[in-house]
Amino acid sequence: MASRSKWLAYRISLLMSWKIKVRGAAMAGISLLRVSAMTAVLLSAVIVLDRAEPGFLLSEAVAQDDKPKKDTRATRRTPALRNKVYERLAEAQALAEAKDYAASNKILNDMVSEDGKQALNSYELANVYNLLAFLSYAKEDYPGSLRYYEKVIAQPDIPLAMEINTRFTIAQLYFVQEKWQQGIDALLLWFDLNDQPNADAYVLLSQGYYQVKKYDLALKNVETAISMNETAGKLPKEQWYNLARFLYFEKEDFDSALDVLNTLLIYYPKKQYWQQASQLYTERKDDKRALALMEAAYEQGFLDRSSEVVQMAYLYLNAEAPYYAGSVMQRGFEDEIVEDKSKNFELAGSAWAQAREVAKSIPMMEKAAAKSDEGELYVRLGNVYLDGDQFSKAADSVQKGLEKGGVKRPDQARLVLGMSYFNMGDYNKARRAFREAGKDERSAKYSQQWLKYITSEEERQKELEKDVF
Repeated sequence: MASRSKWLAYRISLLMSWKIKVRGAAMAGISLLRVSAMTAVLLSAVIVLDRAEPGFLLSEAVAQDDKPKKDTRATRRTPALRNKVYERLAEAQALAEAKDYAASNKILNDMVSEDGKQALNSYELANVYNLLAFLSYAKEDYPGSLRYYEKVIAQPDIPLAMEINTRFTIAQLYFVQEKWQQGIDALLLWFDLNDQPNADAYVLLSQGYYQVKKYDLALKNVETAISMNETAGKLPKEQWYNLARFLYFEKEDFDSALDVLNTLLIYYPKKQYWQQASQLYTERKDDKRALALMEAAYEQGFLDRSSEVVQMAYLYLNAEAPYYAGSVMQRGFEDEIVEDKSKNFELAGSAWAQAREVAKSIPMMEKAAAKSDEGELYVRLGNVYLDGDQFSKAADSVQKGLEKGGVKRPDQARLVLGMSYFNMGDYNKARRAFREAGKDERSAKYSQQWLKYITSEEERQKELEKDVF
């Protein structure tokens, strides 16, 4: 298992890409909740006018996908909805649909005034409050809407379907107002009434538990929702998988989180899932799979940010494939994706150098050195020049780096400088460079070897000149 400090860094990056999903899925979002709540309110408040059936029950629409089973408890004797009341409600409904909320509200308020209320039975009152709740919701008066819905369920002998509907909407309205525990409590009452709760309800409950940090209960409920859909041959929603994945991370159950990511890659293949799965495999030290996933994302054109291309290059380097690392960086520069920063040019140059592609490495290292404030990269450029047999450029570059300062190992830089002068045939400058390098005990041995070699080479050349003359 990865250390908590490592995972903290990973989870921060994860949450950056997840903030819309989690704050929209784990919360259910304020946005998602409001949409679902609006749907429920509309369903429970709409009046379907059918003159052939004047006794139509206004609130028998159910906010869930599946209707509840027939209630096995004592049968409720619901009072009749009288035609004159039905007609006034229908008028108010028509005004509401035309968005004339003030006129609709006036009719309804008259109906529940002190005098008017006495003329209505409990079921008629429930329907008036139901429509008043919708009007409040339409004006984004969520507390007011909630108060009216509470009055709906306070009426005795309303149809079971109406109570089930209303309790579900009450729970949603609590969530819209971020009153998480009250929403959970209301939703649990709804579960007690409903013999067939659907998967969406379990997800809503899971999101409530997530908000109050009861992660085990949140996970249990979203797992139930996912299982219900899978058993029924339905594809669970993407945000359900994301909520489950996040909760697995919270529990540090990374194997289960990876399983969810692999499922997301099959049904909802998106850039962030390829990347996150790759990062998980990296943490598990499964570099082959980590690289394979990033390659798949790269080939699909998902890696369109500088940091992503750079990460891809590092994965190739870790896999000892420097040629591919250099190629990825080269293409990134050409496509103007990779930022033209010194470190990025350095990475590309180093990759090409490791791949023994000196001609490709040199221009990258030149740009890296030119953009750097310190001399270290000029020394590294000198090394590349030396590998490319450009000895004069190598000496100039190393000398510039030493003058600029900030070189990590000046002794090694002077060894490169000495080798450059030696290959140019300037033995005196080469000796000076090697002697300076030898002042550091870490390079003393190599310095002495080179000084002896210079002396032997000079003697060899003198012997050759004697033979010629």
